[in-house]
Amino acid sequence: MSSEGRPPMRDRSFAPSRILIYLVVTLFAAAYLAPLVVVVLNSLRTNEEIAQGSMIGWPQDLAWSNYAKAWSGFCVAETCAGIRPYMLNSALVTIPATIFSTLLGAVAGYAVSLWRFRGDSWIYGIVTLGLFLPQQMRLLPWTIVLRDTGLINTLTGLVLIHTIQGLSFTTLFCRNYYVAIPHELIRAARIDGAGFFRIFWRIILPLSAPILIVTVIWQFTHIWNEFLYGVTFTTGQQQPVTAALIALSAAIADIPQHGVQSAAVIIAALPTLLIYLLGGRYFVRGLTAGAVK
Repeated sequence: MSSEGRPPMRDRSFAPSRILIYLVVTLFAAAYLAPLVVVVLNSLRTNEEIAQGSMIGWPQDLAWSNYAKAWSGFCVAETCAGIRPYMLNSALVTIPATIFSTLLGAVAGYAVSLWRFRGDSWIYGIVTLGLFLPQQMRLLPWTIVLRDTGLINTLTGLVLIHTIQGLSFTTLFCRNYYVAIPHELIRAARIDGAGFFRIFWRIILPLSAPILIVTVIWQFTHIWNEFLYGVTFTTGQQQPVTAALIALSAAIADIPQHGVQSAAVIIAALPTLLIYLLGGRYFVRGLTAGAVK
């Protein structure tokens, strides 16, 4: 018995239930990471080593030349410049589309949450309806839009697509965050003569850092990894890196070079991995910000 007359609490750090939870989580993590481990190991193995053995194995000698060849030496779509130009294409699409969709979503979320007007609920519902529509349903409408605007097979067309498509997510995230902001701030600013955009830039935007980080990480990852629009609306030198990887796979179909292909996959995945490593904790904080207000 303790000095307060209560029995000491039992140490549950090694309780069977907790051990079982750790075991299950470890197994799930191992199963999820196994393909990544195989790709990383193969990116460091020579083609001869993989051909003589199997796709699963430790590299005997670290073949760093696979990365140099994948980056700037291998032929993709009849151009022997590696995946470097396609990485640039993805950056030229992802960065502006992420910025535009985030800013427009922030303004839209601010309008439907803090500036109530007739029909705002309908507009919000129509915008967020895009979350539930499969991408295949949007191919024909986007084909007509890009054809009529002359943006087929251009990076500008992909920027337009991803900006508009991302509005559903960014508006939803920002609106749910802004409803927790006290309405007294808006009323006081309006009394002082501030208008819609002045309140947004001076008051709302400085308070939006957590949710803007969430939308930037979400949009950057989704746009960079997107494949369907890239392979449908662009060809040749205008394709993003995800579409170019398919061309790389087809180019080595006769003489497999899995080491180079694996290195190209790792290079293509690095930007999104870095985004999550650098901003992952802010992503969780932004999602939960305002949840208990």
